[in-house]
Amino acid sequence: MSRLTVPKTYKLFIGGAFPRSESGRTFEIVSAKGDFLANAAQASRKDARDAVKAARAAVPGWSGATAYNRGQVLYRIAELLEGRRGQFIDEIQRGENVSRTSAEKQVDEAIDRWVWYAGWADKYTQVSGNANPVSGPFFNLSVPEPTGVVAVVAPQDSSLLGLVSVVAPALVTGNTVVVVASEQFPLSAISLAEVLATSDVPAGVVNILTGMPGEIAPWLASHADVNALDLAGAEHLDWIGLQISAADTLKRVLAPQNDVAPNLDRITAFTETKTVWHTKSML
Repeated sequence: MSRLTVPKTYKLFIGGAFPRSESGRTFEIVSAKGDFLANAAQASRKDARDAVKAARAAVPGWSGATAYNRGQVLYRIAELLEGRRGQFIDEIQRGENVSRTSAEKQVDEAIDRWVWYAGWADKYTQVSGNANPVSGPFFNLSVPEPTGVVAVVAPQDSSLLGLVSVVAPALVTGNTVVVVASEQFPLSAISLAEVLATSDVPAGVVNILTGMPGEIAPWLASHADVNALDLAGAEHLDWIGLQISAADTLKRVLAPQNDVAPNLDRITAFTETKTVWHTKSML
């Protein structure tokens, strides 16, 4: 006896929950061959505001966690991705019309990239911070701190690896993230959200929106409670206009990049430097 097909409706990921878009809108996800794969929620301006609110509320807890603990949490994500490796491979193969070998390569690189960034959580401070020479009986230390809420437009041509490449480095330092996933290949983004929801990542640390980056990005760029903007996947948008909008609230902005390979610069891109002075003991 044959069973009925049960199509899945992929929802947003905001504040650790999976709401539908407040607008009620959805869009069809189709394969490269035009076959129906699933329905996904089409995020609205209100959804973006809700995601920023959730991200802001999560900043104190996540940034206040020890670097060692953040590294453990990020590594746990890699463990869960490894356990669901087959699912991600199938989704990428169907959605992007690539060979199984190519899909396996993308998933394996994404998992390895999580591990790479997890390892930096308790080490980047030693590399990007320093003790400064001063004239006088003082210690002068420069220490990197998280920027706060980072809004991200994920690479549009890579469903999982591109997403991981922009989300993971922002989390390392204690930032929280609102990310607009690939419009064409959103399946892996919501599956990643399911991984995050069952991991040790606190609610609101990562918020994932699906839909049209061109519709959502301007509201994130101009939002006063967003501290930084990563336009990695915004090369097809009016990203100069997004930079101008971001300037009104003094956001740090990372321009579109073709290369989002793992590197320390992506970790430190969204940090601020705090300088501390302390007198030396005169005893």
